[in-house]
Amino acid sequence: MILTVKAKLLSSAEQKESLLRTAELFNRACNHISRIAWKEKSFRRAVLHRLCYRIVRIEYGLSSQLAVRAIGKVVESYRAESKRLHIFRKHSSVVYDERILSFKAADTVSILTTDGRMTIHFVNRPGIILDLSIIKGQADLIYKKGSFYLCLCMESTNAAKFEPTGILGVDFGIVNLAITSDGETFSGETVDRIRQRITTIKRTLQKRGTKSSSRARL
Repeated sequence: MILTVKAKLLSSAEQKESLLRTAELFNRACNHISRIAWKEKSFRRAVLHRLCYRIVRIEYGLSSQLAVRAIGKVVESYRAESKRLHIFRKHSSVVYDERILSFKAADTVSILTTDGRMTIHFVNRPGIILDLSIIKGQADLIYKKGSFYLCLCMESTNAAKFEPTGILGVDFGIVNLAITSDGETFSGETVDRIRQRITTIKRTLQKRGTKSSSRARL
């Protein structure tokens, strides 16, 4: 089972300014990449890396891996929805991985910024113990109400393991939608009746030929 942990960074004023500057440059870079992706109508990682990597590093001062993560964030965003230009907020999340974020202890993180690496203490919600051995994949740095947080994913090893008690075979058909190996039958009669009713309504609407009938949705 995957658990999400939100840890609050106890950053000093100087560290906070550096994190803010990093978030701003990172998301400006994301917007630059997004505009190119939208213009070229290409949302593939390899293509955007070729088009954007060098200029993102030079113009926005991002490290090699932060530039890679910015490209990755844009790719993932368009993978979810690609019908409009995506614009990222000034202090939207910054995506980190193990190359640019590491843990020194259960309450201390080393995180890369545009001013170099910084070691920052953090706290979890009461009752949550951070197990460094089960942290999975990337972490998101988010800014909310004047504070920075790390959103981490941990794979719980305490989840109850599912043990199947038997095997059920299913035979799919046309007259009967399904017949299980223990003898239960699921008839397609109701589905056929509804399908026939919709077909009849469609024919009636087509015969009318009006604008309202053509806009009707079933």
